[in-house]
Amino acid sequence: MNHISNRAKIAPDVKIGKFTVIEDDVEIGKGTVIGNNVTIYKGTKIGKNVRIDDNAVIGKQPMRAQNSIFKDTAEKPPCRIGDETIIGTSAVIYAGSVIGSKCLIADLATVREDVTIGDMTIIGRGVAVENYCKIGSKCKIETNAYITALSEIEDQVFVAPCVATSNDNSAGRDPDRVKKMKGVTVKKKARIGVNATILPGKVIGEDAFVGAGAVVTKDVEDGKVVIGNPAREKDDLSVSGKEKS
Repeated sequence: MNHISNRAKIAPDVKIGKFTVIEDDVEIGKGTVIGNNVTIYKGTKIGKNVRIDDNAVIGKQPMRAQNSIFKDTAEKPPCRIGDETIIGTSAVIYAGSVIGSKCLIADLATVREDVTIGDMTIIGRGVAVENYCKIGSKCKIETNAYITALSEIEDQVFVAPCVATSNDNSAGRDPDRVKKMKGVTVKKKARIGVNATILPGKVIGEDAFVGAGAVVTKDVEDGKVVIGNPAREKDDLSVSGKEKS
């Protein structure tokens, strides 16, 4: 049995699976298909021809641990999802997030509060996008990548599987760290290879390339290729991978 509020505004042709909960003031556009056991929290705005698969949770309010450094306890505004977007099985989209049109938020992905995602962007299976992030249009963020809080990713960026980003140089030890925290900034058309690690506050320049497994400890200039640990420009290395004398 479904639990659908009589205050929800649902287009007549919307298809809804079994055991789904739709709360007050939710709006769902025509042609949308909602799977089984989906929860859509109050006020969520869903566009036309959206697909939401089984067990997804849309518009969840954030929770804060007692010792969380983030102290904004006010209720977040409703989640908004653009036309023709696909939300995968068991994905969780928090309140305060805005998802563009024709996006894919794949199975098991999490998009936290205060996140914006541009049109035609892919958030892959198991990806975590933390709070206060901005992601542009036509990006591909692949399986199990981790986008840390306070990051900005511009348009047409490629992030390979298992990339890890970070935002706290003190690793949790500085009591004043919230004022110093900064995520990664990835400029337009940059690419980051599989299993790369980006340290806090680093900038990956426009059309730059970070090689697989690289550890980025300083900014990468526009158009440069960096590899290794710590990451260095490719021209600084010999063919064998050893430093030039």
